[in-house]
Amino acid sequence: MELTERKKKILRAVVECYIQSAEPIGSKALADLAQLNVSSATIRNELADLTEAGYLEQPHTSAGRIPSPKGYRLYVNELMEEQRLSLEETKQINEALHLKMQELDKVIDQAGRMVSTLTNYPAFALAGNARGTTIRRFDLILVDANSFIVVVMTDNNLVKNKLFRLPTSLSEPQLQLLTTLLNTAFVGKTLAQLTPELMQVAEHAAGSSYGLISLVVSFAMEVLDSLENSAIYTAGTSHILEQPEYQDVGKAQRLMSYLSEDQALAQALALPAMDDDNTKILIGPENVADELKDTSVVLASYDIGDGMKGVIGVVGPTRMDYAKVAAKLSYVADSLSKLFGQSELPPIKPDPDKKE
Repeated sequence: MELTERKKKILRAVVECYIQSAEPIGSKALADLAQLNVSSATIRNELADLTEAGYLEQPHTSAGRIPSPKGYRLYVNELMEEQRLSLEETKQINEALHLKMQELDKVIDQAGRMVSTLTNYPAFALAGNARGTTIRRFDLILVDANSFIVVVMTDNNLVKNKLFRLPTSLSEPQLQLLTTLLNTAFVGKTLAQLTPELMQVAEHAAGSSYGLISLVVSFAMEVLDSLENSAIYTAGTSHILEQPEYQDVGKAQRLMSYLSEDQALAQALALPAMDDDNTKILIGPENVADELKDTSVVLASYDIGDGMKGVIGVVGPTRMDYAKVAAKLSYVADSLSKLFGQSELPPIKPDPDKKE
């Protein structure tokens, strides 16, 4: 059935009242709260029609109505107003993201934590896999005669380091020679190409030299292998306990346990097709994973560069303020894309109607 403007107005009022109260909404309360300028009897009839059409649900016979997933979907697609962030909110995001980008994964992890703080929902940040990534440079730093630090940089600017301790001593000239060899033979090689190259070097290198080369190249292979599998960072899972829908401890624990399973969550949320504005909202049963069927997930994608994409988002009850959450995620995703691509943040476009 095609909804009249009045029905849409009432549906929007039910959704927004339920977001705020987490309680079923009756016709009299709706008339008082939403200023609909129609009688309670008219609202009651419209609520009945919306319920029959599947846009609302009635938890108990005598209770008011709550939105159904179908009702939320119509609200998200047609009825909710786009929101802009306040100047204070954009400043908070910019300050949190303006980090020294020494390691991509630390920036993404920090972004996920910040989103959880901003929304009071569990948040996740997913870095897309990077097939064909190579090592751009090796740096070896002598700590003392029996230890050195390996620093590897990939062609997508990820930097990783590791301390190695040796049973025998190593001099600075030896380390410099090793650095030169590594940067000559092993840069520009994919994960699949490193092993054959290492075997070829083994034919010509002395025993002790090969042992050091093998240590460093094995570490580089670990780095590339981790990049070829999606990395996911979660934060604020305990926020779910603050929501009335999860006062049942068993229900909350099941969701929190699922959110801690990185690989399962990564598969459920891995870089879905986005809408034109690079955001997506999955409501209740629209989610693939059974554990997320009673929740809503809001996602925003960002560009890491060199063909890599990532996703940042939140998980919460279907009674979520979609407009506010989507606005915050969209700004964070845009900020990450700018930060990775141009080392700058997007200009602040605050809502002129909001005060700091």
